[in-house]
Amino acid sequence: MPNSDFKVASAPVPTSSAARPAEEILNLKEISRGFKKTQGELLVLDGVNLSLRQGEIVGMLGRSGSGKSTLLRIIAGLIEPTTGDVTYRGKPLRGPAKGISMVFQTFALFPWLTVLQNVEAGLEAQGVGAVDRRTRALAAIDLIGLDGFENAYPRELSGGMRQRVGFARALVVDPTLLLMDEPFSALDVLTAENLRTDLLDLWTQGRMPIKSMLIVTHNIEEAVFMCDRILVLSSNPGRLVAEVDVSFKHPRNRLDPAFRALVDEIYAKMTARQTGGATRQTLEFSSRLPHVSTNLIAGLIEALAGAPYNGRADMPVIARTLHLEVDDLFPMAEMLQYLGFAELREGDIFLTPAARVFAELGTHERKMMFAEHLLKNVPLAARIRKVLNERPGHRAPRVRFEQELEDFLTDGAAEDTLDAVINWGRYGEVFSYNDQTELFSLEDVES
Repeated sequence: MPNSDFKVASAPVPTSSAARPAEEILNLKEISRGFKKTQGELLVLDGVNLSLRQGEIVGMLGRSGSGKSTLLRIIAGLIEPTTGDVTYRGKPLRGPAKGISMVFQTFALFPWLTVLQNVEAGLEAQGVGAVDRRTRALAAIDLIGLDGFENAYPRELSGGMRQRVGFARALVVDPTLLLMDEPFSALDVLTAENLRTDLLDLWTQGRMPIKSMLIVTHNIEEAVFMCDRILVLSSNPGRLVAEVDVSFKHPRNRLDPAFRALVDEIYAKMTARQTGGATRQTLEFSSRLPHVSTNLIAGLIEALAGAPYNGRADMPVIARTLHLEVDDLFPMAEMLQYLGFAELREGDIFLTPAARVFAELGTHERKMMFAEHLLKNVPLAARIRKVLNERPGHRAPRVRFEQELEDFLTDGAAEDTLDAVINWGRYGEVFSYNDQTELFSLEDVES
């Protein structure tokens, strides 16, 4: 590494429960974030308390709708909480703070700038002189493993290399706290694993100028592989419902039974929180629904019904086998539960007798059975069908149902929920929908 003003941190402080770092970098107290709706305030975050300390990597896990990215932006000072206090290094946080850097999922590079110019951009915004700026940027590029690519443009780089530029740009300003918003999710599996390992090597060797890291992820194994503590958020609204200490030393072995057991424990915590500890959860008309295709629903039922699962599967195992992450598997499993095709207990999926029958049926019979379960278990689908039955022309505009949902959900969530039910209703021939006219009808639907 060249001699420069780019600062190298001392080795991170061990983070076992017996030796917590003394210095608190950041503290959140009773953080809430909401949006005004017709039926009152819609909370995205509710009463979140957490702290980040020197020498630790903290992971934040949660489903879509848990407010992970919103919370990260509050910590970065990019948005303000509706209520609550954020303290950074002992002082109230008011706007973006010096010493907090962020790495984004989508790289967020300037395509018209070279690697060197992209890394220099943050320093230039701080008013750092040209010579000092160049020296520090070259050192950061070397540190992150991109030496030789200083004059390349983002279009010439692979996804992994572009993300390395993102890390170099975040590190060059000598941050105290590094925030990461799903930084590996846009990368292929091997590239992501290589970048994770390189980042951990730099951290454990004390070669990065940071005191603490917070990583938002939907990958449970990634969190256990990288983090010293893992925070689990519930969804709609986001609340901190669990905190898990990870005591394993680096480097960590994913095949270690203790590692696998902790992954299983976190899956169990997350599924228990989603179901409220019960095997079934009743939907309301205004419930936010995941957008899961009927092909995926049917495919998961078939996979679980066959060998080696025979109707019961451990969620981490099925996730690894089918190459699924939390935001892929949980919505699918959740919909099976909502529709009465599965139960979720302690991180395991159990098919119901109805699902076993579904797996053996032909295409037409599956549609009929799906329609029956949809109307019985998803109130929004039943509401649409009821309105269509009662209207003389058996037609209704999309906006009628979307406006009702928007009284309870954000506009985007209302739109996504309605789109999901439209797809399910079409598959089960519960109703028809015309995308061009945005009209529901009972045309071409078997009564």
